[in-house]
Amino acid sequence: MENEDLRVLAPKEISKKIADCPGWIYADNKISKQFEFDSFLQAIEFINLLTPFFERVDHHADIHIYYKKIVFDLQRFSAGGKVTERDFTVAREIDRLYENRDM
Repeated sequence: MENEDLRVLAPKEISKKIADCPGWIYADNKISKQFEFDSFLQAIEFINLLTPFFERVDHHADIHIYYKKIVFDLQRFSAGGKVTERDFTVAREIDRLYENRDM
């Protein structure tokens, strides 16, 4: 990944980009979205499915597990806990895998 995608985005840029990411919200210097599954096991399997991608792009989301629900909070800690383009890259991949999951 290019380092340019680690540039901190201004609030106006975030508002524009988040409009193209249904269900994601911007608050407290992070973008977040909740995902629901049929079981706890499916939720955990989904996280395991994402792990290689997180490693490859060097982005490790805060992940909150609530039984059959997962909340992803995305922000770049090395960018001072702010939102970067890479956060949106990760959000799009999470959405893509969720939409195409076979669970």
